[in-house]
Amino acid sequence: MGVSHSTIDALRAASRQLVRQLGFMGGDFAGTELPPSAVHALIEIEKGTATARDLAAILRLEKSSISRMLRKLVESGDVQWVAGKEDSRTKLLSLTSAGRKRVAAIHAFAREQVVGALERLEPGQDQVVLDGMRLYARALSPPDDTARSEGIHVLDGYRAGLIAEITGLHALYYSQAYGFGQPFESVVASGLAEFCGRLDRPTNQIWVAMRDGRILGSVAIDGEDIGPDTAHLRWFIVDPALRGMGAGKCLLDAALAFVDAHGFKQTHLWTFAGLDTARYLYESRGFVLAEEQLGTQWGNEVLEQRFTRTKP
Repeated sequence: MGVSHSTIDALRAASRQLVRQLGFMGGDFAGTELPPSAVHALIEIEKGTATARDLAAILRLEKSSISRMLRKLVESGDVQWVAGKEDSRTKLLSLTSAGRKRVAAIHAFAREQVVGALERLEPGQDQVVLDGMRLYARALSPPDDTARSEGIHVLDGYRAGLIAEITGLHALYYSQAYGFGQPFESVVASGLAEFCGRLDRPTNQIWVAMRDGRILGSVAIDGEDIGPDTAHLRWFIVDPALRGMGAGKCLLDAALAFVDAHGFKQTHLWTFAGLDTARYLYESRGFVLAEEQLGTQWGNEVLEQRFTRTKP
């Protein structure tokens, strides 16, 4: 369906006005002297412990730009570096007491700004504005990045609490949907813990889908446990709260990009019959069903399936 030139020009004009009114063009932004990127960084750090790499992915900034910004935020006393609880080598970001006060002031300023604007609307128009902005933000996102428009960020590498949170996602979902119990949870926890001990090796990696500081999805590539030139895709899951938002697609694409970059000839994954949504996603990425057999490795008897993908 074509879009008229008048609509396009009107949207561009409205976007420019919005940018100016919110202060992105200079001057005070969110009631601070900080640039917009630093304000966004503080808000992301407030959501939960994060690394510089996390911020670079979320804010789409170069590593050097993130480093300069964080150095200034540390020097101003708003942000501090802390050692990870599970791995002291991991340097995490957190707000200082001064930083928490600054972020609270930012939220207060922004809420007052939004309330002031909404009060000028007719009754019911606030929902129209909200729906329109969500739709437009989603439409602006690249086709492979729709999850980001929903506040979902796909990040790689280990982070504190990862083993427990991913195990919990599997245990809760498969218990409710398929009746899997303690044996299944133990298999997931022990396997994931063993794998995380090998994340320092170049052919192994894990990704998580995060929203508001919580892990709500995961996938991993184990490049060692099957054999030479064969990758094992493991622990692929998305919380039901994120279904339909593109999180699964983003996770799987990140994993397969890693596979292709490392030159694996094949990728294998094990699943079982009945997970139709996941199967459709696998097959859309080149996986084909290689074998089926009844098995009980997950606690209950199911029709286990092995899918394979050959290097494009």
